[in-house]
Amino acid sequence: MIIMNKDIKSLSFTEIKEEINKISIVDLYKSGDSTKIIDWLKDDKRKNVLALKNKIQRELDSYFNEVQRVKAMYDFDKSFGNYRYIAGVDEVGRGPLAGPIVACSVILDLNVLDKDLILYINDSKKVKESKREELSGIIKEKALSYHISVSSNEEIDGKGIAFSNNKVFLESCNSLSIKPDLVLSDGYLVKNIQIENKSVIKGDTKSACIAAASIVAKVYRDNLMKEYAKKYSQYDFENNVGYGTSKHIEALKKYGKCKIHRNSFLTKLL
Repeated sequence: MIIMNKDIKSLSFTEIKEEINKISIVDLYKSGDSTKIIDWLKDDKRKNVLALKNKIQRELDSYFNEVQRVKAMYDFDKSFGNYRYIAGVDEVGRGPLAGPIVACSVILDLNVLDKDLILYINDSKKVKESKREELSGIIKEKALSYHISVSSNEEIDGKGIAFSNNKVFLESCNSLSIKPDLVLSDGYLVKNIQIENKSVIKGDTKSACIAAASIVAKVYRDNLMKEYAKKYSQYDFENNVGYGTSKHIEALKKYGKCKIHRNSFLTKLL
């Protein structure tokens, strides 16, 4: 930053803040100039300048901690051995009263530099909706391969949720454009898979590939349920995405079920 060539004491706080605001914390971190900026601001004893320095330091620390958290998730996936391609698979929609169950498999490049890590990946339920939408796009763009698989409410009723759950796991893994050498699955092993498979308890908080799969699957299913909400507006699908909220259950009792409800899940409600 050119401003650092100037004597900070000769500048007004407004001038300093305007220049600092021109660069993002991410760019500041990646540029390697963060220490220089902090030291430059530290030379000024004005309270508002020091407060700005402290704010920047907190944001840098937070970003650094996120890099380390996500790097540990990438390292977790690599810790299983010397595999070339590792896929993570996760599902969303096992428990709702309506709509399909959706799974996604994702293969990430686990050997990227820190600057290319996909930050903020996590269990999709722990990520804000707007951030999930953003991350889903980034994951799809950066993934070496991904595939989404769906099992309808009719199939869930006909063959059971356990069958449908395994089906979408299996289909999403087998349909990747790159065949993985190892599949990491969230919670339990995938039945009848012909690829080496290891299950990871709470995998969406530990594994980068599983977390990425969790986010893509949830964004896909949530958007699908929002589309259904336009047709079946009385059930509040845009907010409950098919889960049994009080508003959803009240609508079921008042209007009965619709085409996307899981009959096998409603036996004790209707």
